[in-house]
Amino acid sequence: MKQKLKAVKMKDIAAYRIPHNPVYSPDGTYLAFEVMRADLEKNEYHTDVWLSRNGQARQVTWSIDANIVLWEDDDTLIIRRVTKKEETGVTELFRLSVHGGEAEPFMTLPFALLQMKKMEGGYAASIRIDAEDPDAWKDKPEERKKKAEAKKEEKDYQVVDELPYWFNGAGFTNKKRTALFFIALKEGKTVIKRLTAPYFDLDSFCVDGTKIYYAGAVRKAKMSLTNKVFVYDTVTKRSEGIYRKNDFSTGRLFVMGGRLFGHASDMKTYGVNETSNICLIGEDRIVPVYVPEVSLYSSVIGDTAEGGVSEYADGSSYLTLATIRDHNAVFAFSEGETGLEKKTVWEMDGMACSMAGSKEKIALVFQDWNHVAEVYEMNRDGSDFKKITCLNDEALIGRYIAEPVRVDYKSCGYDLRGWVLLPQDFSEKKTYPAVLDVHGGPRCAYGETFFHEMQLWAARGFVVFFTNIKGSDGRGDAFADIRNDYGGTDFQNLMDFTDEVLMRYPNIDQKRVCVTGGSYGGFMTNWIIGHTDRFVCAASQRSISNWISFGFMSDIGGYFGPDQNGAKGMYGAKNTEILWNHSPLKYADKVKTPTLFIHSDEDYRCPLPEGMQMMQALAGRGVETRMCIFHGENHELSRSGKPKHRVRRLKEITEWFVGHTGE
Repeated sequence: MKQKLKAVKMKDIAAYRIPHNPVYSPDGTYLAFEVMRADLEKNEYHTDVWLSRNGQARQVTWSIDANIVLWEDDDTLIIRRVTKKEETGVTELFRLSVHGGEAEPFMTLPFALLQMKKMEGGYAASIRIDAEDPDAWKDKPEERKKKAEAKKEEKDYQVVDELPYWFNGAGFTNKKRTALFFIALKEGKTVIKRLTAPYFDLDSFCVDGTKIYYAGAVRKAKMSLTNKVFVYDTVTKRSEGIYRKNDFSTGRLFVMGGRLFGHASDMKTYGVNETSNICLIGEDRIVPVYVPEVSLYSSVIGDTAEGGVSEYADGSSYLTLATIRDHNAVFAFSEGETGLEKKTVWEMDGMACSMAGSKEKIALVFQDWNHVAEVYEMNRDGSDFKKITCLNDEALIGRYIAEPVRVDYKSCGYDLRGWVLLPQDFSEKKTYPAVLDVHGGPRCAYGETFFHEMQLWAARGFVVFFTNIKGSDGRGDAFADIRNDYGGTDFQNLMDFTDEVLMRYPNIDQKRVCVTGGSYGGFMTNWIIGHTDRFVCAASQRSISNWISFGFMSDIGGYFGPDQNGAKGMYGAKNTEILWNHSPLKYADKVKTPTLFIHSDEDYRCPLPEGMQMMQALAGRGVETRMCIFHGENHELSRSGKPKHRVRRLKEITEWFVGHTGE
């Protein structure tokens, strides 16, 4: 008799160890990466540093939480020690030798470091500063203490006078800017210089020799979607404009063949979600040299992986992750006679979360449908792809992992793709409840990759199905463009997919089908329940219900809402009409579906009132509803929220489904 495998459980998220932030030593001998693990008892996460050589990985930090900052040389890694006792606004850096021994103090910086890159003569660094007190890092201890006491006196107040005044994951950001610094060590002393003006906001920077190339813009009162490009020379100590017009959104700068390149978009054809071209930047010109057909980053999603760096440049070549329909690839670029020449060096079903490169190797954090994220390594030509960690093998031993069954279907003239996860010992003689899961974005993509929440529901006896509808990533800008069509083609695609799944699996009980989704998926869940009664219940997560209120509260609302819904702005009767017509709240009087709302009170992307409005509209009409609000969490609750909160979220949704399907 075949032995029954163990079911995936809610608390399994604490058993997964998630690698991220891989980076090679300068000579490529060593690969360093971080591994994050959840601590359910303390309701927090810990991060360890690992090293790999010749495909053999080992943990090198144990007693401290640490983040990788950079490689100092071929044998020395610079790490940041993360402790609760760390003085506010101070970064402690340590040297860690690959040959063993304790980490040794390197330098203490009088500010919270964001990013640091080694260059000739020192380091370029990005720092978060207060635009009204940009040189607070220079304060002597007594002055620092005095300011800290003053902040305590003001802790019950928050003054805002610009847009955006908050940002998801960063809290209130009023008057806060990302500044560029140059740091040097001279005669044993740390010499620090701020390179950008107090109100300048840094978007991207890279280094080459003695030069720091950077993109950003002075921001006062309101954030600009476009920026300029500059260069600072540490020898001449001068900063000069390279591209001084303010008509492109430019970032991801890199140098190849002694010339500056970057990703740039004018957002004129497909709006704010338009794919950036790789461009040559110089002499007040931005010239496209590669126009991508797909996104040059990973937009395949999961809930057991951390994002990270998706590119690598070594001066003679450029590597980047790409999203192709429902999986990822690595593109390699080199300079050719007619521009940049692209070669696909690796492509595989699954999800590549982050990437590192060296002269000879490429490292990926990657997961497929039956594995949680691990570190893999390959040659620069994509050959000899090997797994070099086994961080999560034990957590999955003996577990039933449902294999995605591909479902191709047609809807609104498009050839679309989805998947079905079947419960263990699925039998055509039994009837099953089901869950339709809608991804966020909308410019994201599902793929054949491990998804804990879906595996949990399959383990509880649900058929789980999910799909990439119009608006999803991986098929170019035209396919991803649903501006002024939210709730139109996308809604019909989901309904057609549901019909297709029910046709292929007639033993799914059509009266016991649930629907859920987060972010854009939350918007779509709200929209669905206002336009059909076919679902027995719904779970709407971090949603949008009212594009008008969203536009005046969300950190991205003022530009994203109008752009995505075909409005010319937030004001005027015509714009208000357009935004309201695309708002699920308008159709709340039609809702009959019992709906659970999941929201976080520090979610500034899809703010809490978006869920509250929809929930109150349903409750006021006597529709069964419930709302679970997570304090201290933001938009990333399902992926990086506190461990206990992630478990409670799954408990709320799962029990809602079970309670309404009788499973």
